[in-house]
Amino acid sequence: MERYEIINWLLEGDVSIQYQTHRDLLKSEAELLIPLKKRIATEGWGYEFLKRQHPEGYWGRAFYQPKWTSTNYTLLDLRNLCVPRTTEITKALNDIIETCKGTDGSINGFVSVPESDMCINGMFLNYACYFGVEEEKIKSVVDFVISQQMKDGAFNCLLNRYGAKHSSMHTTINTLEGIMEYLIQGYGYRRKELIKIEIEAREFLLQHHLFRSDRTGEIINPAMLHLAYPTRWKYDILRALEYFRKAEVSCDERMQEALDIVLKKRTNDGRWKVPAHIQVLQCILKWNRLEKSAVGILSEQ
Repeated sequence: MERYEIINWLLEGDVSIQYQTHRDLLKSEAELLIPLKKRIATEGWGYEFLKRQHPEGYWGRAFYQPKWTSTNYTLLDLRNLCVPRTTEITKALNDIIETCKGTDGSINGFVSVPESDMCINGMFLNYACYFGVEEEKIKSVVDFVISQQMKDGAFNCLLNRYGAKHSSMHTTINTLEGIMEYLIQGYGYRRKELIKIEIEAREFLLQHHLFRSDRTGEIINPAMLHLAYPTRWKYDILRALEYFRKAEVSCDERMQEALDIVLKKRTNDGRWKVPAHIQVLQCILKWNRLEKSAVGILSEQ
């Protein structure tokens, strides 16, 4: 399949896919992108998520309950769909900040665990910054993120709970995405420190060639080679490569093996199959009573 055929196929998809295709592949002008982005909130997948928000401002039952359909993961999905900020999203974010701040200033969505989760704070920083939360409201989260950097330069959500000694690829990618969005959106609080931390944490991924043990050279986990969506908190090589692309990091020879693996997964028609997304989304959409419409859309793409 030729490039223009793939582009045309993408432009037949959900409005969020149309928007990202115009933004990232066609480099379209703002006069086209701005109205296209606004449509994500009123039609397609973005609208389906938004209309299921409870009047009180949350999704699911609370910030992190039930896990996959909670406010946290819904806001992450909305951010990934490139939904514009709405009054409903603002309400949800303000509620999180008012009710989920831990004693250490981080976002803590767990009732039974006093220590906050670094992955969740990375996700929160990602969508909170994307939706333009006021800097004053997220300063304590930034403080927490900086306090959790490990000696190897990256992050592990078990550090403040069990004293982890080695950083995690999962926690690191969630944190890197949050820091990147913070910097892209122009926030200034402790900015220089975060730039330094981002460089050090990204080097941690590169030292592992994006998926190999830095000690043995073995594959850390075969699941890291699966191109699944939604990724939720889990790391994979495509997610890492997308981070490096968006952060405008120059190509590094340590990325090459991961790039080769992604290219080998390409099918003869020029597209890629995502092995896990249908099963995951079927469960999520069933819980949200969206199964028929959304899975039908996915089957056509």
